[in-house]
Amino acid sequence: MELQQRIDEDIKAAMLAREKDKLNALRAIKSAILLERTKEGASEGLDEATGLKILQKLHKQRMESATIYRAQERPELAEEEERQATVIEVYLPKRLSDDEVKAHVQRVIEDLGAKSMADMGKVMGAANKQLAGKADGSTVAALVKQLLAG
Repeated sequence: MELQQRIDEDIKAAMLAREKDKLNALRAIKSAILLERTKEGASEGLDEATGLKILQKLHKQRMESATIYRAQERPELAEEEERQATVIEVYLPKRLSDDEVKAHVQRVIEDLGAKSMADMGKVMGAANKQLAGKADGSTVAALVKQLLAG
């Protein structure tokens, strides 16, 4: 089932169940999808990679907002953002553990024959493409630096 159809069905279910936080998160996803589909030069449908990027962006925004609210001692707002982030996580692929990401990055380095930091861009491109949605880009970058430097 396409992401937008799944979101539409889940919005209906959340409305019937009167789940306010879930409904807010789903509406934010739907809004971001509609903005992407209606921007100039966009294709008719929404491909999986674009949908994944939208979901990752929304999740990251929620988590950053929650961190800021906690720093400002606004726990009620932080909790709302975290609840919405939890709803968005349902639509994202399962995240890999740090050990799994490290093993994957090591494999990419071996496959490409990378030897030094000069090869970092090549490794990052391949690793990010293969780990899209499954690992945080900053985690991948740190591991690539660590493995190429050591």
